[in-house]
Amino acid sequence: MEIVRGLSIATFVLLMGGQGLKANEPQPAGQTDGVATENRFGVLVMAHGGSPQWNEGVMQSLAPLQNQYPVEVAFGMADAYSLQQAVNRLESHGVTDIGVVRLFISGESWYERTRQILGMEPGAPARINADAHSMHHDGGSHGMRMEFWQVESQARFAMTQDRLADAREMADVLFARAQRLSQNPKQEDVVVLAHGPGDDAENQRWIDKISARAQRLREEGGYHDVFVTTLREDWPEKREAAQQELRAYIAASENSGRQVLVIPYRVHGFGPYEDVLAGLDYQADGTGLVPHPAVTRWVESQAALLRSDSPVLSNVMQ
Repeated sequence: MEIVRGLSIATFVLLMGGQGLKANEPQPAGQTDGVATENRFGVLVMAHGGSPQWNEGVMQSLAPLQNQYPVEVAFGMADAYSLQQAVNRLESHGVTDIGVVRLFISGESWYERTRQILGMEPGAPARINADAHSMHHDGGSHGMRMEFWQVESQARFAMTQDRLADAREMADVLFARAQRLSQNPKQEDVVVLAHGPGDDAENQRWIDKISARAQRLREEGGYHDVFVTTLREDWPEKREAAQQELRAYIAASENSGRQVLVIPYRVHGFGPYEDVLAGLDYQADGTGLVPHPAVTRWVESQAALLRSDSPVLSNVMQ
């Protein structure tokens, strides 16, 4: 196995011509340095979050938007505390209409929960004690806070159910990642590998959506085969079968004399795949969907769509 490191964040910023956003330093809505503020519209981006490198990769991908809108990021898996902080920062700069862009692979991920937290539909309780950070804490994953209560805000919210699995722009990312690794496409099999959910029907929807994004690889790449699958990482009983299928596919390619290129369909990084694929012969660059200009374009298009409904944002774009 050979891992070729991908684009550095610095290189990505040079390509995009942007400057780095900082998580707690939004571009003030009232300044006149190019930020469009006439509708007092701001963007709240939700992202899973992870290591400092993970978070920085997301922030750099959002950097070009700071010349268009006030932008804030709420890291976490639909965590009320993180969302409240991001909303507060936007409101402190005069934002009244907030477009919520969810930088998740699946649009089904925490969709209803997020709408409830933002008060777009009933279900989330009031925050009884603002000083008790663990109030209405419902568990969480990977040590992340997952508080559940309705944010306190006078802002109007809009949110689409679009996801990175739906984003046509991601076809460009997959094509670029494979091209960077490829040496002889006719003798190469491409594996596009995603996290995946536990529910079987939802998992198939993941595969179908991502397979559509991989169509350009099939039509223009000239590769022997393109295999889209998920590892179903958080469900041990599902993961074992998925891992066996994945390893069997790569081993069969190797036995047939073909090289396998592994492209992660993750927001950032390579996740657990290096351990999962230990002992197999493949190539990867360890790079997820960010950093890449296509991700920035997708976020921009989502923000523009949501802004087009300002100032009557609440409960639209369902």
